[in-house]
Amino acid sequence: MSDKAPISFLDLPRQQARLGAPLRARIDTVLEHCKFVMGPEVAELESRLCAYSGAQHAVSVSSGTDALLMVLMAEEIGPGDAVFLPAFTYTATAEVVLLLGATPVFVDVDPRSFQIDPASLRDRLASIRAQGELEPRVIIGVDLFGQPAPWAQLRDIAEAEDVLLMADCAQAFGASLDGQKLGREALATTLSFFPSKPLGAYGDGGAILTDDAERAALYRSLRTHGEGRTRYEVLRIGLNGRLDTLQAAILLAKLDVFEDELKRRDAIASRYDAALSGLVQTPYRIAHSESAWAIYSILLPDAATRDALQASLGDAGIPSVVYYPRPLHEQPAYAEHHDETVSLPVSEELGARILALPLHPELTDPEIDRVIGAVQAFFSQADAKPVTQEQGA
Repeated sequence: MSDKAPISFLDLPRQQARLGAPLRARIDTVLEHCKFVMGPEVAELESRLCAYSGAQHAVSVSSGTDALLMVLMAEEIGPGDAVFLPAFTYTATAEVVLLLGATPVFVDVDPRSFQIDPASLRDRLASIRAQGELEPRVIIGVDLFGQPAPWAQLRDIAEAEDVLLMADCAQAFGASLDGQKLGREALATTLSFFPSKPLGAYGDGGAILTDDAERAALYRSLRTHGEGRTRYEVLRIGLNGRLDTLQAAILLAKLDVFEDELKRRDAIASRYDAALSGLVQTPYRIAHSESAWAIYSILLPDAATRDALQASLGDAGIPSVVYYPRPLHEQPAYAEHHDETVSLPVSEELGARILALPLHPELTDPEIDRVIGAVQAFFSQADAKPVTQEQGA
């Protein structure tokens, strides 16, 4: 292969070829029994998600977004309610709040970890309570890029404020904190199985993890049009939010190799860390945790350097992605719901400096060398500025 051949940011064809016969066998079994909706693979997947995460209940659903929506629906979140979430994350976390008529309250993030900042959260809670127009109801912690949010602090704040705490673990299934896999840090944890996630389906999919039996039963009702004991007993307004059996089968095949893939992701991240530290700000490692490395994002000293590096990588056939170019409170869909007098400086700055490098289990060692070499070559130019410790702090 030419050292100029494009590198894939996500390489599902290689993964599919590696999984081979076991993946095909799982799919063929579904084609044989033809139970395409709520087939036996769905229950098997839910059981394995519980075993993996330690959660008592797993409810598979149609997407990570629907998982978020159903958790909020179960709590009857609606107009007049405030839901607190980080400004630096994907739109799904916030859009479900508006879909229910509630108000997202955006919170700044930590400049090192990019996770929700407890100090900013306390300030935003105090401000909303002082204004008296909204009732604080929910805090959503997001395990961004594969690393855990500051869950101990978030639990303390949620308890002191008497609000529900939920976890958006869409990017971090497989990560661990204090020796335990993520999945039980909050009352409910939502997962996404979008193809680019560490555990990805071949289409949309998601799940909700919880230790609360009553809420698990409610989530199961909500995912199937609000049905009760029978299909035509409608207890509440729900969704058509079930996970397809074929997607469950694919996820079961991928779960068999998931731990090996996580180890490969970590090995690639460690190579990047060792080779690029001092040139860029490499990802901050959360204490007592292991990341799922859904995304490996570096920080550059300024927008000009980031853009120049991205262009240079592109010329070398190396893809890179900006997660996220604009924080949510500056997006047109959310601007009117944010108090423009409130500044969230870290979230507002990150989009100009951040850049994600390729990281997936199918990357070969020569391809990793190419990525590293291309970044190093860029900074060997006389006018390229490496990041400083002060800029990374």
